[in-house]
Amino acid sequence: MNTSWDELTERQPVATKMLKNAVMKNRVAHAYLFEGPRGTGKRELAIYYTKVLLCENVKEAAPCGTCRNCKRVDSGNHPNVYIIEPEETSIKKHQIQQLQEEFSKTAVESNRKIYIIDHADRMTSNAANSLLKFLEEPVSITTAFLLTEQIQQILPTIQSRCQSIHFNPLPIKYFEAHLNNIDIQPQLIPLLSRVTNSESIAVQIAQEEWFAQARDLVIELYEALVTTKKDSLLVLQQNVSRHFDSKDQIQMMLDMLVLAFKDMLYIYAEQEKNVVFKNEESLMRQALNRYSLEKITTCLEIILDAKKRLTSNANMVLVLEQMIIELQEGL
Repeated sequence: MNTSWDELTERQPVATKMLKNAVMKNRVAHAYLFEGPRGTGKRELAIYYTKVLLCENVKEAAPCGTCRNCKRVDSGNHPNVYIIEPEETSIKKHQIQQLQEEFSKTAVESNRKIYIIDHADRMTSNAANSLLKFLEEPVSITTAFLLTEQIQQILPTIQSRCQSIHFNPLPIKYFEAHLNNIDIQPQLIPLLSRVTNSESIAVQIAQEEWFAQARDLVIELYEALVTTKKDSLLVLQQNVSRHFDSKDQIQMMLDMLVLAFKDMLYIYAEQEKNVVFKNEESLMRQALNRYSLEKITTCLEIILDAKKRLTSNANMVLVLEQMIIELQEGL
């Protein structure tokens, strides 16, 4: 992982400055809450900061990248670094208990232990309460990184025990220019730059079949909704179970559907340069003759509500079917 403070500063100047100054002044917090949209570099900065704290040859708050500790952090097998991710849809209490057990043991090679909880907003209430006790009574020299896209889902008592650092979305034009320098189909770049801020995610999903199918489904659904030439509910039912394996993929498909309706608003405001689905622009102009801004806004609210319900344990297909029915009524 060839990241540097300069590269991180270019993407997240405020967050990077705060963290670097903490190291320089020897004021590293015992717990950080990194919050912001997906793909803004929260996990990447947490890993980099972990290397800073464990590096054997750190200079001016920068890890050497070549010592044994740096290499093991990069490879994910450092004995004093513990990473927790959701099991299926949530982080369970037993995962936090395992963390506590690991941290109660004597450190293998140094006194400092570090744990990263990715998608911390997905902790069950029991898991969150267990973590709260751990934050209140840390063992050894402990540094925690809680990463979240939905800070409102984090218990206020947990938030109060962490130093919160906000991660801003990357400027779209900056990210598009960056993607133009790597091997990605140019026609996909406007869409990719709006569904993720992560270069690695953009490269990965651009090559995956489900992403292309999601894009095609969004276009077909949009056309069915605004023209009524096809049954949009039938279009959904015929495609969802065949092409998508996870709620994350469905969430990204809904992000694309949001963009399609936002394109109508851009056209109305004469900001065509921001339109993502340019091949649908003619159809969108026709639709604007029939649908008011109020109806378009209602549709956006319906899709965003479906995205919110998908973050719970609601049935994925039922949520999508209900969304389509509400969109049909809204239009």
